[in-house]
Amino acid sequence: MKDVRLLTEMFIPGALVGPFTQAHPGLGGVCTFVGEVRGGEGQDTGVEALELSHYEPLTLRSMEELADKAIERFDLMGLLIVHRVGEMRVGEPIVLVSAAALHRRGAIDAVDFCMDHLKSAAWFWKREKREEGWRWIEPRAGDYADLARWSKKEPAV
Repeated sequence: MKDVRLLTEMFIPGALVGPFTQAHPGLGGVCTFVGEVRGGEGQDTGVEALELSHYEPLTLRSMEELADKAIERFDLMGLLIVHRVGEMRVGEPIVLVSAAALHRRGAIDAVDFCMDHLKSAAWFWKREKREEGWRWIEPRAGDYADLARWSKKEPAV
């Protein structure tokens, strides 16, 4: 039902999503998000690499707890979360979240919920390498605002 992985090596998203989808016959929808190291345009021009470090005793356990919350909250058939740590180059995948549900809305919302938590939670520390060297990256105010919306009470259906 849940598959949560913390990887130190590059992964191929399609090689993971295909088997995940196949393992959930009868699903009504699957939603997948893949985040990659940016570096080509806008403020990210000049990024050469991204490095994620983490607090090992807490990270995987916290990711599994997040998966459990998402599965329960969105009535999922399955959830796949894969996150890289270590140094990554521009264009490499950092994170993959894929949710399978009977209905599309549950899958879409579950992926959004997980990404908002992964983006703002303190399990990972990020730094990027540019021509002038390494610098730490903090979550933006918008990342915290995205996370805060999940703590609001949902309207009755």
